[in-house]
Amino acid sequence: MKKPIILLLCVLLLATIAYYLYNTVYTTDSPVHINKALKKEEPENVTTKTLLSKAKTAKQFVKKNKYNEQVCFLIDMKIRSGAERFFVYDLKADTVITSGVVTHGRCNERWLVGRKYGNEPGCGCTSLGKYKIGNAYNGRFGLAYKLHGLESSNNKAFERFVVLHAHECVPEEEVWSEICQSDGCPTVSPGFLQHLKKIINTSRQPVLLWIYES
Repeated sequence: MKKPIILLLCVLLLATIAYYLYNTVYTTDSPVHINKALKKEEPENVTTKTLLSKAKTAKQFVKKNKYNEQVCFLIDMKIRSGAERFFVYDLKADTVITSGVVTHGRCNERWLVGRKYGNEPGCGCTSLGKYKIGNAYNGRFGLAYKLHGLESSNNKAFERFVVLHAHECVPEEEVWSEICQSDGCPTVSPGFLQHLKKIINTSRQPVLLWIYES
């Protein structure tokens, strides 16, 4: 009678050990775990703190320069490209209205690892700084908006043909992988551009777009 009981206890013990080992390996090596770890690199409180700081400066800028004082566009290049890092910000309510995925420049490399910035014609890089969103036109990628760089770090954007436009390679929702890269243009998804279009086209004053690295 003792042998079956001992055997049963041994089976239960082995099953418990196997279950523990399986879960340890799964939660350590699975993509789900890796994705959660990536998300922790961009804690919401840090992003919110940065947005509030940038919005404070943006409020002063738009008021002084007679830009749209209700809304502005903020792009944080420190956030990974697969995450939503293009923020449509309500300056009156101090809140994010909506957000989307946006590319960064590859600096003429086949695939840029990390971040590099530039302002010279032909560099293919993202230029940090404040921009005035200019006139709309239909170009190579359909609807696009001309961008006028307002700082020494991006004052050649118009000359470089850096514009706000959409491309199908940019996902409508955030993904855990990196997304496509541009030649310096802040490129968004087709659906997100339609949201931006409504804001830009109905604004009586220029809309501020600010690309920064927090």
